[in-house]
Amino acid sequence: MNDCSTKPLDLAMLRLACQNCSLHELCLPVGIHQEDVARLDEIIRRKRPLARGDHVYRLGDEFRAVYAIRAGSVKTYAMTETGGEQIIGFYLPGEIIGLDAIHSGMHPSSAKSLETTSICEIPFSQLEELASAIPTLARQLVRIMSREIHSDDELLTLLGKKSAEERLASLLMSLSSRLQQRGFSAREFHLSMSRNDIGNYLGLAVETVSRLFTRFQQIGLVTVNNKHIRIDNLDALREMAGIVGGGACGEKIRTGST
Repeated sequence: MNDCSTKPLDLAMLRLACQNCSLHELCLPVGIHQEDVARLDEIIRRKRPLARGDHVYRLGDEFRAVYAIRAGSVKTYAMTETGGEQIIGFYLPGEIIGLDAIHSGMHPSSAKSLETTSICEIPFSQLEELASAIPTLARQLVRIMSREIHSDDELLTLLGKKSAEERLASLLMSLSSRLQQRGFSAREFHLSMSRNDIGNYLGLAVETVSRLFTRFQQIGLVTVNNKHIRIDNLDALREMAGIVGGGACGEKIRTGST
């Protein structure tokens, strides 16, 4: 969740092909032969990075593409009956957004960048055609969609059955395991989302989130410096999150999809 907004890097990222991308093993190309990855690369549109607060798409937009995050992070949110935001998930590099629009042909949620963010736009009609010719790509698409369904189920469980402490611990463990998959530290990272966003996502008041971070620090679970988090006792945090057997936490809580 690091900012990568310098101009030389931005230009380099625009030219970066799937074969050379560091997220190759986390994104759509997983399990696809090299020559087929080249075919996938041909349909992908790489745009200039989004600034913090820019939208990838908005609620009600026509569905034309899915989007793979290459750098940065994104939140997805729906609108409540009172006109407020309800955050659905936080997404990291290598994860795909926009899949929830396939059924209706319109985006039922909005996606907004939390920091400087680079994405790959993948036109869905072309992706469908390619998937019909490449069985491994079709299987990967089904796998990603299945994971999204599972993540939604986990989120409902998180909000319905877990305590406030368990919810925050689950979020931190989710971010820890996903960042580790991407070659970053599992124990020390920067939160791109605000305390308000965290509270909104977890169904907690922002004051509760702040108190929980203070409590976690007091009992030696984490060290908090504004948005910088260092996990001091990974095993205890994992236990608080209710993760059995030391495995990685799910991804949307899990928050996203890889």
